[in-house]
Amino acid sequence: MYNGITHSLDFPVDVDYNMPPPLEVLIATSRPHQSAEFITYPNRPSLVYPSDLPINFSLDLTNHPILDAVRNTLFPNLPHGNYLSTVKDKLEIVDLGSRLDIQPHSLRQDGRTATIIVTLPSRFEGGALIVRNSQGSQEKYIGRGGKIDEIEWTAFLPDCEYEVEPVQRGCRISISYGVFVRSFGPSGSEPLIRPSDEYLDRLGSILNLSRGHKIAFRLEFDYSINPAESLAESVVPLLRGGDSLLYHAIKLYKLSPQLHWTAGGYIWPNDRSVDFVSQDIAEDHPLWGHLFPGRASDVPPVRGPFSATHLASAVTQGAENLRARVEINGAIPLAEAKITVLTGWDASIAIAGKERVYLVSNGELGKLIVNILLVVFVP
Repeated sequence: MYNGITHSLDFPVDVDYNMPPPLEVLIATSRPHQSAEFITYPNRPSLVYPSDLPINFSLDLTNHPILDAVRNTLFPNLPHGNYLSTVKDKLEIVDLGSRLDIQPHSLRQDGRTATIIVTLPSRFEGGALIVRNSQGSQEKYIGRGGKIDEIEWTAFLPDCEYEVEPVQRGCRISISYGVFVRSFGPSGSEPLIRPSDEYLDRLGSILNLSRGHKIAFRLEFDYSINPAESLAESVVPLLRGGDSLLYHAIKLYKLSPQLHWTAGGYIWPNDRSVDFVSQDIAEDHPLWGHLFPGRASDVPPVRGPFSATHLASAVTQGAENLRARVEINGAIPLAEAKITVLTGWDASIAIAGKERVYLVSNGELGKLIVNILLVVFVP
């Protein structure tokens, strides 16, 4: 533990055996808790280190299995693509004869999803931690009294309050952390990556030139999701890399991006899956160019995925039937949807993530290549 460059406090600590000078400085620097109560000695309240003073800890929870245990226990259903991160909250000292009075959850209204209290290896007796939930049920954690080389921790949800019983011997030192849900994607949690100012400036120029229009961007990554069983919007919490940056940057401009399935110049509403392909697809209809068949084919699997004319004319009755099925499924041509797909200066080398719908093609098992469009209306 380091306070600036002046003092260094090493653990374990046993104040009954020896009071380290850095601990004396730490105690002298700390201030009484807002809710501190005096038990025996009026000059020994529970203390908290001032939040406006610098202090560093060698304990790094990001490299400690504590977060894995918290996730598995308190958040077993945390959606894929979401992660737990910690922010140092406070350092609390409960010395001989003092206690830490109830710390209500109203003191921790910072959007956290949990609190972790780590008890450092400083020997003490008494000082049991009591955690009480919003229904009044409580748990009492007596602990091991900060035994040598023992770091104990307790985690609880944000609606809980806690207190520490009187310390009868020694000194109880603990660090609390706020636990927050983060995401590499743009889900409801705060993302771990943010667009740079230069990125936002360039995107702003594009948006200014697109006022009054619907524009779309192709997602670059594959997300291994079945378009026949899932909505494109279900990819949102999974977004990564440039896809995540783009989505989040658009949100920062107070716009509402939506994800849609697209194939063969058609686009599906964001509340529809691509679940129409139950019939055999012949080689002479327009979606053939988006198949990745079981045998070799000279047709690129993602040829012209945004061409509005690719399905515009039916060559055979089978193609007409398929287009009818596509439209019954809710898909409409991109041109009819009045969506402009933005690409780089050389559209022939554009990268687009591919999802696959398995189907029968000319009597053989094949895949329909489906892309994801990020669509936004710029008012």
